[in-house]
Amino acid sequence: MNERIKELVGDATLYADSYFDRDCAAWSRIYNEKFAELIVRECADIATINQHEWHSAGSYVLKHFGVE
Repeated sequence: MNERIKELVGDATLYADSYFDRDCAAWSRIYNEKFAELIVRECADIATINQHEWHSAGSYVLKHFGVE
């Protein structure tokens, strides 16, 4: 697994842990939502860094996934 993905897994885990115990059913939902958001943000950041236009591809990725 990519090291950056491992870092995002860790970040999502810490986030979910701050709300619920891991044996709580809601923990998985919170973890999955946060992990997905982090992946989308990462993709948007990469797209933004690598573009040279006023309207960045990153902003379109964020809008598409509803991440602000």
